Amino acid sequence: MRCSVDFAPYQTTALKTVLFRSALAVLLPAALLSASHAQTPAARAALSAKLAPPLQLVPRAAAFRVQVLDVAAFRRWTAQHLPGAHLQATTDAQLFTVQGVATATALAACPYVSFVQAADRQARPERQLNGADLMANKITAVHARYPQLTGQGLTVSVKEDPIDETDIDFKGRLVNPDPQAQVLDAHSTIMTTLIAGAGNSSPNGKGAAWQARIAQASSRNLLPDNGATLAAQGVSVQNHSYGVNVGVENFYGLEARAYDAQARQYPALVHVFSSGNIGNQPGAAGTTYAGLANTANLTGEFKNAKNSLSVGNTDALGQVVALSSRGPAADGRVKPELVAYGSGGSSDAAALVSGISLLAQHAYRERHGTLPTSALVRAALLNSADDTGRPNVDFVAGYGQADALGAVQTMLDGRFVAGSVGQGQEQVFPLTVPAGTHRLKITLAWTDPEAAANAATTLVNDLDLTLARPADGQSWLPWTLSAYPHLDSLAQPARRRPNHRDNAEQITLDLPAAGTYELRVRGYQLGQGPQAFNVAYELENGLTWLHPSKARNVRAGEEALLRWQWAGPATDARLEYQVVGQTTWTTISTSVDLARQTLRWSAPSTPAAAQLRFVTAAGAVASDTFFVAQPLLLDVAYACADETLLTWTPVPGATQYQVYRLGATQLEPFRLLPDTALRLTTTEATARYYAVAPVVQSRVGERSSTVDVTQSYYGCYVRSFLPKQQVMDTVQFNLTLGTTYRLQSIALERRNPDGSFSAVQSLTTNLQLTTLLTDPQPQLGRAEYRTRLQLSTGQTLYSQTEVVNFVPAVADVLVYPVPVTAGEPLFVVGPPEQALRMRLFDVLGRLQRDVTTDISIIKELDTYGLKSGTYLLRVSIPGGREVTRRILVL
Repeated sequence: MRCSVDFAPYQTTALKTVLFRSALAVLLPAALLSASHAQTPAARAALSAKLAPPLQLVPRAAAFRVQVLDVAAFRRWTAQHLPGAHLQATTDAQLFTVQGVATATALAACPYVSFVQAADRQARPERQLNGADLMANKITAVHARYPQLTGQGLTVSVKEDPIDETDIDFKGRLVNPDPQAQVLDAHSTIMTTLIAGAGNSSPNGKGAAWQARIAQASSRNLLPDNGATLAAQGVSVQNHSYGVNVGVENFYGLEARAYDAQARQYPALVHVFSSGNIGNQPGAAGTTYAGLANTANLTGEFKNAKNSLSVGNTDALGQVVALSSRGPAADGRVKPELVAYGSGGSSDAAALVSGISLLAQHAYRERHGTLPTSALVRAALLNSADDTGRPNVDFVAGYGQADALGAVQTMLDGRFVAGSVGQGQEQVFPLTVPAGTHRLKITLAWTDPEAAANAATTLVNDLDLTLARPADGQSWLPWTLSAYPHLDSLAQPARRRPNHRDNAEQITLDLPAAGTYELRVRGYQLGQGPQAFNVAYELENGLTWLHPSKARNVRAGEEALLRWQWAGPATDARLEYQVVGQTTWTTISTSVDLARQTLRWSAPSTPAAAQLRFVTAAGAVASDTFFVAQPLLLDVAYACADETLLTWTPVPGATQYQVYRLGATQLEPFRLLPDTALRLTTTEATARYYAVAPVVQSRVGERSSTVDVTQSYYGCYVRSFLPKQQVMDTVQFNLTLGTTYRLQSIALERRNPDGSFSAVQSLTTNLQLTTLLTDPQPQLGRAEYRTRLQLSTGQTLYSQTEVVNFVPAVADVLVYPVPVTAGEPLFVVGPPEQALRMRLFDVLGRLQRDVTTDISIIKELDTYGLKSGTYLLRVSIPGGREVTRRILVL
């Protein structure tokens, strides 16, 4: 059986993007996209939708690749609106490479263009991730509050296709690199970045456990990997963001059984699976839930394992998305156990839960020096999850939205117990509940022995959890769902009753009375025994800020989604804002419902270090100090043989700038500067990767994206030097520089017959980054040009040489080279977009060649096999004209 990645959300998004762009091209009039309307929000959004992400940030490149909807219409449009554009067809009829256009936005304005990207790009040894939001599952809150929890010393295995091992977000942390491995797609690299990306490429490339080691495994083997190999690699979490190509596959099979067996053999190993992205599919034929709409649609029988975690997908506000696959498992167990926000579907959600599992393991190791059992990790994650959807547990969201902060605090605070029971035995654990607790939550989990394949009931050792209050004899049972195969039954809310299906049970109690309680775990029916177990508990109360925090900025002048955690009665609060150093607070809202736990806020346009706070009758709760910041753009002004210049945009309020460079595994502080430029020596430039962050009020702000200073794109002053067209009646070139620092003059030079160059245009004042250079008296035919830059240091720099063909408007045909060596091509330049008939005769009038060309401007005539001598070339031009040229063949 072959496996396939859970790609439905990516495919859906891609399809919608294509349809959206097509609709824009058809429905939006060209006038809307014209320069006169380019500053309206609707026009900017329309143009931006057509641009590749890098071009949305910097819409310049030496050449562009354009996808078009109508080839003929696109040619007519560019001829009218962008007469300087040079179009080059590709093997795909709908794709063109375009030169001679200043910005991508100019091309995007064409109603027949659906997408524009840079065509001069080269492979980069890194990849930025721009769609992730680690705040939704409180991962960023862990980074802010517990910066020592990074996953360092732990290893995650990503079971999928090979990752991009050159990605700098994985530098120095690959356990089993394979330089020969072929990167099939970006999916596995994205998953690995979400789990353990170091953030070296940019802040968006930082994963949950960003210093964990990374091992790779192949998902072509659907059975578990060799346990001894995983143990030797130190793997404590393995991520599985894939399904099978048959779609719904929901039964307890050999693979699920094998994963359960491995969990018993390696007690600390946590397996995390994506639930799938076909939540709108019915249960598979031949199963208990066959044909039931939107039910029991997991995408792999291995996801039915009892001792693993399967993860569904939510939106940024915690609502389960329609395409997230859901349970029950084949025997009625709760699946998925968790949901998480992943912008790319349940694949991303599973990766984030894998990262959270590593953080929980790290937190436990901080206190105990060893790794926790996988049962304890599951108990902590299920117990700390935020309820979403129907109350308590359900078959859509499981136990709720993953909460990294709650899981970590469970481990750090020691809010768990462990024990073991045999048949009929019971263990009792006292628990003190303080006054004012809003909610008590308790979760029992154990690693259950593997069951028989396709068993109707897979639970082997059945434990029972009870919460009791000795003072009055009251007790509470776990929340249990109806697994009866009918949609009405499956949608029923959970009820308090014994659970004899799942190897996890949860009890919650709202507004518990203060006092001593007992957690009771009993061995109800054990097929094998004794059975070890773990119980995690949580005492929910109060208000906690989650975002913004010192771990992540808020963009100046943009909308931010504020997040907080509230456990208490329905309460309104006043929301206030204060810039650090000021004494007064500004009211944002006089009444915010704390139970909402999110609020959209338009951040001030002025950059500053600031705080937010909620004010209630009980007092004020302030956020971390965070930055309202503008993105800092780092650029390489030039990369010369002896020196490299870094420049960046100034940040209002910044007094210094911290420059970073890439070390063995992550970016490290390199130099602290008051300026917005830094010159690197040749030795320093060999470190390749640099980034910079502003220092405002003695606090270091968010870093820029990282640049590779060795990329040939940057060049030594010259970014690009290109002719407006290869054939023209006015010879002009577009020159783009990285900087004018130290620049004294610019000269356009033309090669002489003796091989030397002479200046045909010189500029010494008002030197710009982008310049149009013109030869005022070009020579007929082919000529070579270059630019010469003179610096104040005495250095002289040259661009590459470019070739153009000058054809005056009065000329019909240009032929070169003459004479031509037999076997070398003879080039004929004729009117644009017209096919020519070319006939070559020898001096006796015998026809030697008869060729009808395509419509390209420069045509070739083969001279192979011609004898030395004089020939006549007759070129027939549409319209009845004919031009004759004398040709000498050597």
